[in-house]
Amino acid sequence: MKLKLLYTKKSLTFFLIVIGGSLLYLVLVRRGFLIPLTDIPEVLCLNGCPSPQKIHNPTPENGLLNYNQPLNKLITPTIDQDKTSILIEKSKHKLTLYYNQKPIKSYPVVFGSNPKGDKLREGDNKTPEGILRIKDLYPHPQWSKFIWLDYPNPPSWRNHFQAKMQGKLPWYHSIGGQVGIHGVPPGTNGMIDNRTNWTWGCPSLKNQDVNEIYQVVKIGTLVEILP
Repeated sequence: MKLKLLYTKKSLTFFLIVIGGSLLYLVLVRRGFLIPLTDIPEVLCLNGCPSPQKIHNPTPENGLLNYNQPLNKLITPTIDQDKTSILIEKSKHKLTLYYNQKPIKSYPVVFGSNPKGDKLREGDNKTPEGILRIKDLYPHPQWSKFIWLDYPNPPSWRNHFQAKMQGKLPWYHSIGGQVGIHGVPPGTNGMIDNRTNWTWGCPSLKNQDVNEIYQVVKIGTLVEILP
């Protein structure tokens, strides 16, 4: 009887440790301190690290391509969301929508208040660079629309931990998250025209521009962000 009671107590203790450890892990993942289990093989390059590559050919001009023309006049008869992708060039303050890998229309865009360099941690006010994907889209009460990007993705985690290993970041810093393409508070289009980098790291467009793009992209759409 005593052995059975002891076994029951040990089992209960083990169960509580597993549950507690799992909950702690989920909290740390959600707060950006630990890598999701599904991303660990890619972050650690267990199958080899892919070489960074550019997806889009940037337009040579610094100006905005077809900005004064409505998108539904540039792509006819019907826009296929599977064929759209986005290139953001931070140095040019330009977001370009591509269709079948061809540039169709460009929009003025601004970034985090500390725009130079790749995002490495929460609170650095930098905009991520590299290849990302749209993970969700939804209306936003302050900024019209929010096109949520999949930062941090495995390359982001790899850069984050390399920075910690090299002493560029303290180990207590979180990688951050909640980065997306969105609009501006009503009546503040001037921030875009004046290239005022005002966000915590998100690319920001005029509301009419983010509303137009919102209609032609979907979950999984590729977004490439260049320095």
